[in-house]
Amino acid sequence: MKKTSATILAIFFAMLGFNASAQITTKYGDNVSTLDGIIKAFYDVVSVKKGGKVYFERDSLLHWKDVRVGGVSVNKNGKPAIGFVTLKRFHELSDPYAEKDGFDEKEIARKVEKFGAIYHVWSTYESRNEPGGPVIERGINSIQLFNDGTRFWILGWFYDGERKDNPIPAEYLGH
Repeated sequence: MKKTSATILAIFFAMLGFNASAQITTKYGDNVSTLDGIIKAFYDVVSVKKGGKVYFERDSLLHWKDVRVGGVSVNKNGKPAIGFVTLKRFHELSDPYAEKDGFDEKEIARKVEKFGAIYHVWSTYESRNEPGGPVIERGINSIQLFNDGTRFWILGWFYDGERKDNPIPAEYLGH
């Protein structure tokens, strides 16, 4: 009887289109139902060929509404400074560079912390102007995410690049 009830419930939920393990994708095909999927999309969306453009609409479908993003730079006094902007402004600032030179960024290591529906990902990256080209930068993205039970949303991120005075620690290189 229990087996019959379970089968009937499974058929009922299937008829309603409910699937607990359904893959959720954006209209660009980015899988946002898994942590691996959204992190892959996070990197895929910023990687563009020379002359190309990072699509704000595609990127915005990965992020929570009105998200702020940013990065660390070194000011004229040699001190770290952080800047945060809207995702749209980030695109306005970075798209011309990507169009001119191309940009390819890949994750090389990951450290994940989780509590309930909140995730924090330390994602170590390497950047190039083209796939297989020389590395132009390495650093760590600090990415905060929320899983609403169906999909992941990027709540915000910021990064810091590797410098002589700021080497990437071995624990963030996956060795």
